[in-house]
Amino acid sequence: MSDVQDLLEIPRDFVKDGTQFLTRCTKPDKREFIQISKAVGVGFLVMGAIGYLIKLIHIPVNNILVGAA
Repeated sequence: MSDVQDLLEIPRDFVKDGTQFLTRCTKPDKREFIQISKAVGVGFLVMGAIGYLIKLIHIPVNNILVGAA
């Protein structure tokens, strides 16, 4: 019987934690939304620049090493 109680306790705890999380969440105000958007934009730019530099360096070096087969 204890095993059944343990199995039923898991979904109850999950739902309880989920409702607590949703009640504590708040919609961001305009300033916070703009700050998050700027951070995401900078992240996109940095990751794009890193990817571009890797592609810019990797392809010519790879062609030299492989011999452009």
